[in-house]
Amino acid sequence: MTALLFGILTVALVGPIPEVLSRASWPLHAPRAAMALWQSIALAAVLSAFSTGLAIAANLLAPGADGTPTNNPVEEIHRLGWFLWGVYVIVFVVTLVIGARLMYTVLRVGIRTRARRNAHRNLIDLVDNVGRSREAGRDIRILDVPDPLAYCLPGLRSRVVLSEGVLNRLDDRELAAVIEHERAHLRARHDLVLEAFIALHEAFPRFVRSKSALGAVELLAEALADDQAARATSPTTVGRALVACADATAPRGAMAVGGPTTLVRVRRLGYLAPTWQVSATAYTLAAAILIVPTLAVAIPWLTELTRLISHH
Repeated sequence: MTALLFGILTVALVGPIPEVLSRASWPLHAPRAAMALWQSIALAAVLSAFSTGLAIAANLLAPGADGTPTNNPVEEIHRLGWFLWGVYVIVFVVTLVIGARLMYTVLRVGIRTRARRNAHRNLIDLVDNVGRSREAGRDIRILDVPDPLAYCLPGLRSRVVLSEGVLNRLDDRELAAVIEHERAHLRARHDLVLEAFIALHEAFPRFVRSKSALGAVELLAEALADDQAARATSPTTVGRALVACADATAPRGAMAVGGPTTLVRVRRLGYLAPTWQVSATAYTLAAAILIVPTLAVAIPWLTELTRLISHH
């Protein structure tokens, strides 16, 4: 029963729930709370997936005729039969493989992204218009290209990259809004949040994961940066800057101010102040998704496992 509940919860957290949440409109009214909810869902999905396999594999430690757990393979086979014993062992091995795949994916995404950023950062520093960049700020790099470019490169040596094409479109306040938008990404380390979701997206099988989850989290990260820029300037200024930079591009691994979500983000600038009820509900759901399943399912299973081990 424990394994069944964990299995149902896992499937729900990696498929239907993210799909429904990605289509909701309320997260744009409370992006910070919605981001917390998304992170809670992702963490709960990972924990539930592991718990499903471990709960099934725990049957290998079930007590034998004398009441003590049988952890000897011969005794386990005699008690369970070849078929059940084989199923439990396979599930345990699959659980370990899933864990190894998740760890590998996280490392691969992190290493690949940082290598790409470091190479691009070195290139940007070489072709930077040093004179103009020094006037703009220590972390600013300005490129003498007509194409619209406005993005940031996160990391220990973070950069905000702008092109002459973008500078020619913006007045001083709009430029300040764009720079504040990118610096908000850097301060909040939105890149780490997105890396985690990219890793989860690649680690889970295609037939269960939500295709919209990553896009929804990316939109929330942009909305949070927009809010910071609006507080530093004004919502109207940010809106004008977003429209001017709508076609701005960025290399992979960077975070651009423009993009296909520009229209949605401009519209939401008219209702920046979230209602406390929406935020409170989202935070409550985020806590419940992590806490309630643990209390209702995990604790009884852990208690039983502890009892079996103590008898042994």
